[in-house]
Amino acid sequence: MEYDVVMGTLRNMGSRSSVESMKRFGIDTSTALGISLPELRRLAKEIGTDQGLSLRLWDSGIHEAMVLATIIADRDKTTGKQLERWVKDINSWDVCDSACSMFSWTRFALDKVGEWSSRRPEYEKRAAFSLIAYIAVHRKELDDGVFVGFLPLIIRESADGRNFVKKAVNWALREIGKRNMRLNKVAIKTAMHLKKSESRSARWIGSDAYRELAGEAVQARLRNRR
Repeated sequence: MEYDVVMGTLRNMGSRSSVESMKRFGIDTSTALGISLPELRRLAKEIGTDQGLSLRLWDSGIHEAMVLATIIADRDKTTGKQLERWVKDINSWDVCDSACSMFSWTRFALDKVGEWSSRRPEYEKRAAFSLIAYIAVHRKELDDGVFVGFLPLIIRESADGRNFVKKAVNWALREIGKRNMRLNKVAIKTAMHLKKSESRSARWIGSDAYRELAGEAVQARLRNRR
């Protein structure tokens, strides 16, 4: 599908009332058209994987076009340079998370976690922990040791009280703890450690993660996987 056709389709799909709804979820709507994620996924299915179109859509700077770009991108053709350029362009948590879902499949994902977790910009740091969460969900082949290695980063950055960072740190810890029973135990131990922190943000992360990971729903699911 041609770039101009896709952009015209996106503009026709937009809804001002949806833009107002997006604002209530803390989404940056400065370039938003007001299109839901399910609608974007349906359009992406029509388009298929198209790396060239993905790059052009991202460069448009239009909110939904950037999200669509992350869905149709070819992860095997995505370069480390592209990841760096894209992460610096992110200005909204939902674009961040959609991009990280794709990034998690690339061969650069594990290295970028370490690099981005030390960055100061809010969305670059969020990307590190969103990436951990998606790696935990998507990358079934990875050893437990990879995820144990992420825990010091979670502890180190748990004191960052910025909303979109602390929520991603919390998310990363919870997804690690839901992979299997062994990781559940070490994630719960980490959560208990954070609950005793002097940092309000760290205490919230620890308490919230502990509540889910020690809860019967997660415990039953993990027992049934054995």
